[in-house]
Amino acid sequence: MKYVKLGLSDLNVSRICMGCMGFGDPGRGRHSWTVGEEDAREIIKRGLELGVNFYDTAIAYQSGTSEQYVGRALRDFAKRGDVAVATKFLPRTQEEIEKNVSGQEHIANMIDTSLKNLGMDYVDLYIYHMWDWQTPIYDVMDGLDRIVKAGKARYIGISNCFAWQIAKANALAEKEGFAKFVSVQGHYNLIFREEEREMVPYCNEEKIALTPYSALASGRLARLPGEGGTKRAEEDAYAKFKYDATAEQDNVIIARVAEIAEKYGVTMTEVSLAWLLTKTAAPVVGATKLRHIEGAAKAADLELAPEDCAYLEEPYVPHRLAGVMAQNKPAAAKEKHVWSTGGQKIVKQPS
Repeated sequence: MKYVKLGLSDLNVSRICMGCMGFGDPGRGRHSWTVGEEDAREIIKRGLELGVNFYDTAIAYQSGTSEQYVGRALRDFAKRGDVAVATKFLPRTQEEIEKNVSGQEHIANMIDTSLKNLGMDYVDLYIYHMWDWQTPIYDVMDGLDRIVKAGKARYIGISNCFAWQIAKANALAEKEGFAKFVSVQGHYNLIFREEEREMVPYCNEEKIALTPYSALASGRLARLPGEGGTKRAEEDAYAKFKYDATAEQDNVIIARVAEIAEKYGVTMTEVSLAWLLTKTAAPVVGATKLRHIEGAAKAADLELAPEDCAYLEEPYVPHRLAGVMAQNKPAAAKEKHVWSTGGQKIVKQPS
């Protein structure tokens, strides 16, 4: 495994981050394809054996059970100082807004719940999961700064935002002396490269780490169309929403991934991630089977020739924004959706 400093932070993280959205009680969230604690522990243990020290979860994943599984496994299998743990918090609920719960109070409540779920005193990276249009950005940055100063989070990151949003937030933080975002977790892979318009060059300029999610496009970049369907591929309506509309143009790139994989004698997973590793610090790679993390770990050692990267990139055509980013606008903030976090029903922003 190879390691990298996470942006301007002091965190030394593995080039592969294990995405833990697939861990959690299938009966306690919106995903029916997640795996239970026994399987999650086995996968996390294998990741540690392979040198993976960076783990990403969220309070929203399966009513907090993902955080609980990750926390218990890491406490059993690793020393706290040897791993970097990231989790995320949701925007204020409509109920909180009506009760005048401030952004600062909301963040304090969220981190305390996550730390209880994880069984930890602090997280290494605390991530603003999606932009909250109903809470002033000052309140968000002030709230995050308070938990950093309290020692509950070492650093802060942001997910699902536009470049202008992180630029605005970090400019405010610099002006006020608050903690600044050191990382961005956005939607980025070989068949969805819209982050290259503004976010990638901005982060390169500001030395902000890119830790993209959907690194394998929900498995689409790991196999040829029609091969080896998974339970998630069958049941994950959100992933279908993000990719099915562009399947024809994406399949051209996927075929080239298979071609390059055959050339190097490796898997499609390794090729897809090796390409992404030339662009980012540490892709977040979901795992619900041992082979998922084993294949991802191998990608850290694969170096693609520049001409092969160019060949993979050449067929790409612009895509429309999908999912959270398509709804990252003031009007969408007024829509109400329900998630459950840590056993508590909350109203959330669209995702």
